[in-house]
Amino acid sequence: MSVIYLLLAISIIVAVAFFIAFIVAVKNGQFDDSYTPSVRMLFDDELIKEKSNKSILTKKE
Repeated sequence: MSVIYLLLAISIIVAVAFFIAFIVAVKNGQFDDSYTPSVRMLFDDELIKEKSNKSILTKKE
């Protein structure tokens, strides 16, 4: 039974350490750029569609 208490205490310490690391990362501005990744994803899809449409048109001609 004492092993369960030990593991519970260790897991709480690890969770608090990760939470502190997350707070420090947010305060340092690591997660500030939230616009660029979403736009990049949208433009990548359009480029793939344009390339596939051009290849289909050249095959028909």
